[in-house]
Amino acid sequence: MRWFIYPFKCLLFGFLAMQAYFAIQIGLWTTINPDSTAFQRAERWRLCTWHWTCPIQSKWTPYDKISGNLKRAVLVSEDDIFFQHKGVRVEDMQKAWEKNQQKNRSGKQAKTALRGGSTITQQLAKNLFLSSEQNYFRKGQELIITGLLELTLSKQRLFEIYLNSVEWGEGIFGIGAAAQHYFTTTPAALDREQSAALASALPAPKCFDKTQYCRKANIHFPTRQEFILEYMDRVALAPNPKSSSNK
Repeated sequence: MRWFIYPFKCLLFGFLAMQAYFAIQIGLWTTINPDSTAFQRAERWRLCTWHWTCPIQSKWTPYDKISGNLKRAVLVSEDDIFFQHKGVRVEDMQKAWEKNQQKNRSGKQAKTALRGGSTITQQLAKNLFLSSEQNYFRKGQELIITGLLELTLSKQRLFEIYLNSVEWGEGIFGIGAAAQHYFTTTPAALDREQSAALASALPAPKCFDKTQYCRKANIHFPTRQEFILEYMDRVALAPNPKSSSNK
């Protein structure tokens, strides 16, 4: 039996070491801003390979320098109860799994993008550390990292990192770069319409930026923008809505 136990112990040690690495990294981010994410590094390699110059745009913006309009618009678009849940919305994940299973059985998965049930924290976990592959192991690791993020960082800090690392077009990462690229302004100056437009792009940011990516994206930006504008004022920017001072 020893021949079986030894490889198992090695795998277990490797798995635990990897979780410890994630936990240490997340702990550092309580005070230090992430310099990049796994997704950003993958995109940089895809776009630039070994070239010194690279069309990657990214500029960190502190949380209090980001417009409340943009924060609310992103919450409506991606996770309207982000400040209330603990990292995972089980019902949404179950609905997404059932819908994706139906697509798989009908043979439409090659033509239609799979619907996600991920919260902002889950999206952040994937972007920070993981690949874009869809399998059960990666999803399980995503849930572990999500738990570590929620246990270690405040909701405001999680949202700050998300807004500064999420993709907003090919080579455009974070709200600082997006505000400048699309509207030649700062994140603090984004108005309601601009914020809703940016938030509407998050499900398919490359499609929003470059039309050649739009063929497979089932996203109707004007309709989505109208929906976001309608519901922007109904989301909370803090665990207790009465304590929110960001207007």
